[in-house]
Amino acid sequence: MKISFNINFHTVWGQTLYITGSIPELGSWNVSKACPMSYKDDGNWSLTIELPDKAIHFEYRYFLSSDNQLIFEEWQKNHRLNIRNTNRAYFLYDYWQNKPQNQLYYSSAFVKSFFAHPHSHPSGTKVKSNKKIVIKVLAPRVGRGQSLGICGNQALFGNWDVRKSPRLDCSHFPEWRIEFDASQLTYPIAYKFCILDNRDKSLISWEKGDDRMLNLPLSSDNEVRIISGLQFRECEPEWKCAGLVLPVFAMRSNDSFGIGDMSDLCLMLAWAKKTSQRIIQILPVNDTTMTHTWKDSYPYNILSVNALHPLYLNLFKMGQLKNKDRMSFYRQKQEELNGLTHIDYEQVDKYKWMYFNELYAQEGRETLNSPDFIRFFDENKEWLTPYAAYSFLREKYRTPDFHQWGQYARYHRTDILQLCDSQSPHYDEIALHYYLQYHLHKQLSEARDYAHANGLILKGDIPIGVAKWSVETWTDPDYFNLQLSSGAPPDDFSATGQNWGFPTYNWEIMEERNFIWWKKRFCRMADYFDAYRIDHILGFFRIWEIPYESLQGLCGWFNPALPLSASELEHTGFDFVKEKYTIPRINERFLSEIFGQYAEKVSELFLQPAGSHYYRLKSTYDSQRKIATHFSSQTDSESEIIKKGLLSIANEVLFIEDPRKSDHFHPRIAASTSYVYRELSKSDRYAFDFLSWDYFYQRHNEFWKTCGYKRLSPLANCTDMLACGEDLGMIPQSVPEVMRKLRILSLELERMPKEMNREFTDLKALPYHSVCTTSTHDMATIRGWWKENREKTQRYYNQVLNQEGIAPETCPPEICRQILFNHLNAPSMLVIIPLQDWLAIDADLRAPDAESERINIPADPDHYWRYRMHLTIEELLEAEQLNVGIRELISGSERDQA
Repeated sequence: MKISFNINFHTVWGQTLYITGSIPELGSWNVSKACPMSYKDDGNWSLTIELPDKAIHFEYRYFLSSDNQLIFEEWQKNHRLNIRNTNRAYFLYDYWQNKPQNQLYYSSAFVKSFFAHPHSHPSGTKVKSNKKIVIKVLAPRVGRGQSLGICGNQALFGNWDVRKSPRLDCSHFPEWRIEFDASQLTYPIAYKFCILDNRDKSLISWEKGDDRMLNLPLSSDNEVRIISGLQFRECEPEWKCAGLVLPVFAMRSNDSFGIGDMSDLCLMLAWAKKTSQRIIQILPVNDTTMTHTWKDSYPYNILSVNALHPLYLNLFKMGQLKNKDRMSFYRQKQEELNGLTHIDYEQVDKYKWMYFNELYAQEGRETLNSPDFIRFFDENKEWLTPYAAYSFLREKYRTPDFHQWGQYARYHRTDILQLCDSQSPHYDEIALHYYLQYHLHKQLSEARDYAHANGLILKGDIPIGVAKWSVETWTDPDYFNLQLSSGAPPDDFSATGQNWGFPTYNWEIMEERNFIWWKKRFCRMADYFDAYRIDHILGFFRIWEIPYESLQGLCGWFNPALPLSASELEHTGFDFVKEKYTIPRINERFLSEIFGQYAEKVSELFLQPAGSHYYRLKSTYDSQRKIATHFSSQTDSESEIIKKGLLSIANEVLFIEDPRKSDHFHPRIAASTSYVYRELSKSDRYAFDFLSWDYFYQRHNEFWKTCGYKRLSPLANCTDMLACGEDLGMIPQSVPEVMRKLRILSLELERMPKEMNREFTDLKALPYHSVCTTSTHDMATIRGWWKENREKTQRYYNQVLNQEGIAPETCPPEICRQILFNHLNAPSMLVIIPLQDWLAIDADLRAPDAESERINIPADPDHYWRYRMHLTIEELLEAEQLNVGIRELISGSERDQA
């Protein structure tokens, strides 16, 4: 069977076009074994190969090379060929596939949901002829209830009469396809594609641009000529939609059990559809079970990048206990826990795990023997087995710290497989975790399928880190720097920075292994989500790294970075003395300012002299971790004042020595607020200010751009999900450029402007490729923010909302509505509003206490994540006044497009 590839592509001397593909004859995607093409004339290249006479499906793409160096290649949407009739010769006429302007419309968010089409075969798309021409075109933006037509100067093309134009087959959407009998065509053919209404075949729109021309050699018998690589030239306005964000744990329904669950997602999706919203964004749903206490409520402290959280299971959807008394007991607990205003995490955890164990004892083995479970296990055993073993060992040793797990302190695959063997005495305790993950998979898949069926999508959240004592740090410790923590430098969320406690990544090892760990993680997300938020995307460019001894984030540094050598510091004009500026010390004249009446007591008990008029922390208290340990059981006001002051003294440095490169230093962030800075001479202040500004805002721009692109590029392309990045905080210049290049949507907030010298973001100037929101889980809601800073609120009221007079003390529904209106009318592709802010527009349904709606306080590392919506989703579905109001806002901003 002969296959002839043909493409028109203009090159310069020394350059050659190659084809690589999924079959051995095209190199099996190995670039070094790709097939060179032959140049004819006028930019025409060709290659002919012989294949065995049997049905085959394969993919291929073109790339340009010079001197064995790849210059560039086509966009990742490969050409596809599916051959069933082997008694023919196939001539392929391809167009080079450049990355389209509307690349995001090819993501699964659009292909599987927003623009998803049933696999239809309109009459006339397939013909019986021994001379065929097949035309294929990529056209993702054809709405539900619409189809793609082709119209031209031939009878088979409708003779430019749209009503007679044939419709294309979308079985492989977003690719559309149609066949013609070549014997009934005459060349040249002039044609265009058009979008038609399925109801009456009326014209909705033509593609833009001039007529397309097709002029091929006349076909011989048993020849198929295929035109591929075309892209529909759309002329529609930019597509936009609206949605909501709410953690799963915060959802409340009549059927939940003191905490939101996967089944609540389906109800919430139903409400989203009723209010013309198209997307629900949630926080991470990974397992965080470490201690079975409220401290496990932190959804970003994940113990597995693959496992879902068992507490998000709908208990009674898993199965009913046959013991009626026990079912009655759990129904009573359900009523009690659902009656609480907030989540009682420990009670929920206690009773759900009791139910898990009882249900598994009743029917676990039967489930594990079912064909559906066996298929699930086979597809997921690579991560599921070590996760289940970890969970069992955590319970057995009553700690997630695997260093205390005896013979299992170090992960050895053979030992774990033996531990998890079906004949193991601990098998049922381990298999319980298989069982729970199977049910989680079923329930979350049901929500995903419900979303797709209704033109909606779920947007997931990928945490930047993993817990220090996690499955991944146990099984793959070389991927992590376990002695260091990740966090964030000081920002609007926390004046002392944030220490998340997650180990930082060993990116060098990850790159050596082609980022396979990250790729698997992203692909796992794609099982359930069509869009995702990359938590703290800045961490892919550089992460804020904090030593183990520090609790706050002030004494951290960026990694990777280009620390300053001692000689570089001298050339800045700064009088650098290592011992003076890298070891914390405090001038005695500041002690009263820090400790007030306790200054003398502190100097005697906690400090030691360090030269004339200076003190250092005694060795017993010379780190923030030691200080915190000393005061862990002391909660009186005196102890709190002393503790706070000692923690601040531990930050009293101007430079931090790089842990990997001796005699190289990082300027301390926000050092101008320190006491040691106040003691600098005028010239040293000037020199330090300049070197700090250069270090944090100039020195690393190209360096971090290279790092970010190198890490994000293979990940952004490894799935079809729509990618969004949380790019808030201290943003390097290079971040927006890389995100634009990779088509990763940015996150935009009115109260966190990215432009210098602006108090509020100009919503009208936001980029289309962005997600706009009113607040995040780390912030107060609109109503809470309104009361945080009276002066700022007044300026916002007068200058942004253009209202006269004094701003009201609390934010009334009409102002909340105006704020939402402004956000919805921003140019951003997605506007995703927290549920609390949607509810704020209704005086009867908004929560009585705005403070109760706060989800997280980033400055508090021990925050209890227990917010729960005060209404049930069933009540939302019946709240007609609110629902009409939301629909009107969305329709008025043209975010209800098909």
